[in-house]
Amino acid sequence: MIHPVTVAILVAAGAALVLQNLLMVRISSAVSSAAVALLVNSVVGFALLLALVLARQGWSGLADAAGGLRPWAIVPGLLGSFFVYAGLFGYQRIGAAATISILVASQLIVGLAADAVTSRTGGTPVTVSSLFGAVLLFAGAVLITQARA
Repeated sequence: MIHPVTVAILVAAGAALVLQNLLMVRISSAVSSAAVALLVNSVVGFALLLALVLARQGWSGLADAAGGLRPWAIVPGLLGSFFVYAGLFGYQRIGAAATISILVASQLIVGLAADAVTSRTGGTPVTVSSLFGAVLLFAGAVLITQARA
């Protein structure tokens, strides 16, 4: 069974993501482009993380971060920025519910594929019930997005 604290944190993160995207839509309407809104978002996030690292580890935390840089280390940042941009793009064009349903359905499908690949090396196995749940979630996403068309 999944621990209730884990569920609570994930629910809070989901709610925070909706709020973030709603605010990002407002920011992007007040500036020249979505790229500027993304820059504001990233600068605030960077400043917060920098302050946290400095508070917890001091300058050695920055050295640790610099030591962890590899050429492929930029990929997660690029993917995260793309995710935020795609959410903002979707919220502006098709609304919150349709955007979220498409994002969640696609994450679930790719997550199940990742679990299937990693289950051979000790990861989480994919079950019939999880596949059935994915089909239901995907069907829900189709119903939500069809209502927007």
